[in-house]
Parts: sequence; C-alpha cells; structure tokens
Amino acid sequence: MPSGSLSLPTLPDGLLQTLSSLSTPVIVGAFAFHLLYFFWLIAWARRDERRMVADFESFTRDLRHRSVLERGLPLSDQIEAFLADIKDVLDDPAKLPAREALWQRIKILDEERRYLQSQAFETSYNICRTMIEAYPMAGILGTILAIGSALQDGKKTGDAAKTVSSIVQYFGDSIWATFAGLIAAITLMFLNSMVETRFLRLAENRAHVRETITRVKREMSLARGAGPS
Repeated sequence: MPSGSLSLPTLPDGLLQTLSSLSTPVIVGAFAFHLLYFFWLIAWARRDERRMVADFESFTRDLRHRSVLERGLPLSDQIEAFLADIKDVLDDPAKLPAREALWQRIKILDEERRYLQSQAFETSYNICRTMIEAYPMAGILGTILAIGSALQDGKKTGDAAKTVSSIVQYFGDSIWATFAGLIAAITLMFLNSMVETRFLRLAENRAHVRETITRVKREMSLARGAGPS
C-alpha cells in the first residue's frame, strides 16, 4: 500500500440496494408496531385507573360523608375525589367512627399493589415517546442508502452519466423513505400529545395514592399507640 493512502471498506454487491429497498417497508412496519404499542399503553392506563377507582369505592364505602360523583366523570377525577374524602377524615380527629372505618378497610387498598408500581408503565411510555424522534432520522438514513446505492452502481461502470442515471433511478426510494419517516413522526407526535396529559395524571394519581395510604397507616398506628408503621 502506498504511503499515506487510505483503504475504505467495501460492501458486498447488492447489499446497499437491498437495504435501500427495505428502508421504507421497515419504517412503515415500525410505525404500525409503534401505533399498536401506544394503544396498548392507553388500555394499560385505563385498566389501572379502573382498578384504583374500584378499590377506592370499597375503601370509602363506610364513610358517612363521601363525595357524590357524577356518572361519566373521568377516572382520574374520581380518584382525586376519593383521596379528598380520605384526607378530610384524616384532617378531622373528631371523626372517630370514620377514622376507625378507614383503619378496618386499610387492607383493601395497599401501596404494594401492582397497579401502583409505576416503573414498568413509565419506562414503557418513555421508550414509546422517545423513539418517535427516530423516524425522521430513519427517513434520512433511507435517503443516504439510496444515494449510496446509486453511487455504487456508478462506480461499477466508471461512467459519470451512468452515475447520474442511477441517482435518478434510486431517487424514488429516498423520497418515499423520507416521506414515510416524516409522516410516522408527525402522526405519533399528535397521538402522544393526546395521551401525554392522561399518562402524567395517572403518575400523579399513583403518587397521591401512595402518600395518602402511607399517611393513613401512620396516623392510625399512632392513634392506636402502635407507633409509625
């Protein structure tokens, strides 16, 4: 090898062409899976909200004064109403029967329940949200692969006119890859904007539930002379 020369790695014949032709289908397939994953997260969040509401209904059933919830009220608002009822009892030491009822039903809602363990859901949503940014880059990568395929074809013949012709030939692949990446990103960003508030509200509800149940255990234990749990 002459001094100062640089040897570039060469790819097998047809590999760039194959990758270029697959770039658009891969982006579309990833987008379809991403879309289904978003809907699965929505179903997951709604299931956890329903479980929390059902348990809080049982948890506050024996309270004399409890919120009257309208039919069709969002689940997150129902959870907040139940938490407000519990805090109202805790803030008034004179409500001994209600405080005793809370203590008797403390095992119904426990902070160790699976739907209160939010790490799995929050990690899944964070991955789903972050990967939206990959689609425009995937479209650009598809464009680069298409141009690389054209240059590789031109290099085989050593004809500049043939290189230009190959670039034009592969231009369609590059356009469709970029188009698919942008459309996927825009669609998923719009979907994320619709569900982000709900998912963040669910995380807040979980935090409030943990704090409230911990306070119930602590104050009820102290009231019974057992010390903080």
